[in-house]
Amino acid sequence: MYYVYIMTNKTQTVLYTGVTNDLTRRVYEHKNHLDKNSFTARYKICKLVYYESTTDIKNAIIREKQIKNLLRKKKEDLINSLNPEWNDLYEECAF
Repeated sequence: MYYVYIMTNKTQTVLYTGVTNDLTRRVYEHKNHLDKNSFTARYKICKLVYYESTTDIKNAIIREKQIKNLLRKKKEDLINSLNPEWNDLYEECAF
């Protein structure tokens, strides 16, 4: 499986979109700021608010690019469609 995901910081002022084949591991890395020089560490990205899955890496990469190119309002609409409370979905995805 491949996952396209959106994470945010505590104040929900920054959105980060990524793609991975191991969502649990990748979110853990972001939450714990394992790469101290990364965008997610700099902006204190810590909360998984959206994800979708596919079995095709090419489709995952295409979808990631589509989401990255959306205006913030459209990204918020996407998150709100599945997670209107903007809850942290990390526990849900920890398979």
